[in-house]
Amino acid sequence: MTNPTMQDVARLAGVGVATVDRVINGRAAVRPATSQRVLQAAKDLGFHRSGLIERRVQQEARTVRLGFLLQSQASPFYRALGQALRQQVLSRRPAVGTPVIEFMEEFTPRHVAERLNAVAAVVDAVALVAADHPVINHAVEQVRGLGVPVFTLVTDLTSTTRSGYVGVDNRKMGRMAAWSVAQLCPQPGKVGLLLGSHRYVCQEECEASFRSYLREYAPQFQVLETLVSLEDVELARKATLELLLCHPDLVGVYVAGGGIEGVLDALREAAIPGLITVCHDLTDITRRALLEGQATVVLSHPREAMAQRLVDRMVGAVAGERPLGLAALPFHTYTAANV
Repeated sequence: MTNPTMQDVARLAGVGVATVDRVINGRAAVRPATSQRVLQAAKDLGFHRSGLIERRVQQEARTVRLGFLLQSQASPFYRALGQALRQQVLSRRPAVGTPVIEFMEEFTPRHVAERLNAVAAVVDAVALVAADHPVINHAVEQVRGLGVPVFTLVTDLTSTTRSGYVGVDNRKMGRMAAWSVAQLCPQPGKVGLLLGSHRYVCQEECEASFRSYLREYAPQFQVLETLVSLEDVELARKATLELLLCHPDLVGVYVAGGGIEGVLDALREAAIPGLITVCHDLTDITRRALLEGQATVVLSHPREAMAQRLVDRMVGAVAGERPLGLAALPFHTYTAANV
């Protein structure tokens, strides 16, 4: 009888030959259930490397694989968040396997759904930062149906099947931004508001609470129509320049979403004295803006604490612990006085 080959093992296990090769050589992550199918097929066929496959599977069974799907790596915030997640996973005791961290450069719902399914296929739990959209929520439901817990990070989704959310209380963040504008502006006036997209739940909540606070406590301020940057730096720059041109009497600006680099470039170019600007997340760019005066207040996600809380919950979910749902951590407030 001819000795069974990798092709025979792949055919019986219902996978590709490349997957069998990854299990044997540990070239890339393979989901535990898939590795088990490959092992069983190898044993049933009497494949000569079944002993090696079994040792690989046993080694992999002692670790938990965590996947993270983040926004663009061009963003200083997401680069830093990715580093915090990697450090948290690699320093964890007992050890967790090497994290699978992917940065997306395309944010269409179909692309995000495809990447979520791809990452979920090689990990035990996955977390993502994504806009709220039916296509993405459907992908979350599909992944969860396969037994892979899905967590949201920074911004939540309306999917009822996600295992939990880790971020800040965005309503409080929006109200804090409004309080800052109301308290720091020398006199009431027009206030500009920019965000990346209303599809991001975090930005929508920040906008709504910002308007709500000023409507209740400082109605003498006029919040202008929200400008949308689509998370694009150049669009944000142009929108800010147009805002300043159309409203020379502007007293404040709140940037609740992406494209902050473009907004700060526009403010630096316009050089309007006394303009109160509130934005999100302390990075080298926003730190410089605080020190130079383009930004007045920065409300920042606690990246390290978020990474720790998220990894804890993902590991717990894999171990069968009941999901705890919302984990809203306190945000940090920075000005030129404390950076």
